[in-house]
Amino acid sequence: MSNTINKKIQNTYTVVVVHILLWGMILVAPYFFMDRETIFRWDMFIRSTPEIIGLLFIFYINYFFLIDKFLFKGKTYQFIFYNILFVVAMLFLMHYGNEFMRTLSNQPIRRHGRRMRVSPWLFIIKNATTLVTMVGLSVALKMTFQWFIAENEMKELEKAKTEAELQNLKNQISPHFLLNTLNNIYALISFNPEKAQQAVLDLSKLLRHILYDNEKTYVPLHQEIDFINNYIELMRLRLSDNVALSSVIEADETSTTPIAPLIFISLIENAFKHGVSSKPSFIAIHISEKPDGVVEFISKNSLYPKSNSDKSGSGIGLELVRKRLDFIYPNSYVWNIETDNNIYSTSLTIYTRGK
Repeated sequence: MSNTINKKIQNTYTVVVVHILLWGMILVAPYFFMDRETIFRWDMFIRSTPEIIGLLFIFYINYFFLIDKFLFKGKTYQFIFYNILFVVAMLFLMHYGNEFMRTLSNQPIRRHGRRMRVSPWLFIIKNATTLVTMVGLSVALKMTFQWFIAENEMKELEKAKTEAELQNLKNQISPHFLLNTLNNIYALISFNPEKAQQAVLDLSKLLRHILYDNEKTYVPLHQEIDFINNYIELMRLRLSDNVALSSVIEADETSTTPIAPLIFISLIENAFKHGVSSKPSFIAIHISEKPDGVVEFISKNSLYPKSNSDKSGSGIGLELVRKRLDFIYPNSYVWNIETDNNIYSTSLTIYTRGK
């Protein structure tokens, strides 16, 4: 809410500054094209007051009323009609107002010390052209600001939509993760109650990370690695001797590199889901942090695809990973998946500081 108010205030200041600069140029620029001795005179400026009032009126009657009331609503003919009326009215104001100001000052137009008689039609044509130009300038400025406002609103809506979708994805991950973990504990209870009890304790540590840290956009890398280690140890409890499990972590134990929480867990779950069998099998997980905030995750496992009737997961894990990566690290990650000789390999490199 405060960000929205601050942006509105900032936009208001921008509009005010642009208007001040615009009118500064309109009112001051003509004096740079005059003779040096008449580059600025207060009496000339005062006599031009009717012209200035006419320009201000035609500009702002369009800016604050006619453009919104007619042009932006597609009523072009009404917009043109009312502008013609106001232009004609301003021509009378500017012409007779100018004559009145000259009468008050008693100073007819001079050029090189001689009185000059100028046709009133010349002033009318000049003023009419200027007024029409001001209408066009008002429309151009109004449409420019409207375009910027619409563009900013579109970006805000897109950002809000992205954040909502990301939050929804994160909310889906937790139930998916818990379902798999509870199934693992359930399997332990039937043949090793002591291990099942230890698994419940390990799960409580994992739940803390899910409940409190999953709401954040980023967590320190060391914190996410602790979570992964706890999860691997939890999964190790139910593995038989014919499964070779290895995990190598090459990162500072106190690394504060920001990483999206639970971004790797679905890949690890997938390795356990398809890499464990009653036959000799293996799972190898490697996580490393390289210079410049590059985090690399590699996992390899023997491939034993599960049937559709398998209940260890809903099958949405990898899809959620892809969506989260697109949201959080657009164009800043490389993800490769390979299957060769019944070995499934996945490599995910995340550039936490962007490419």
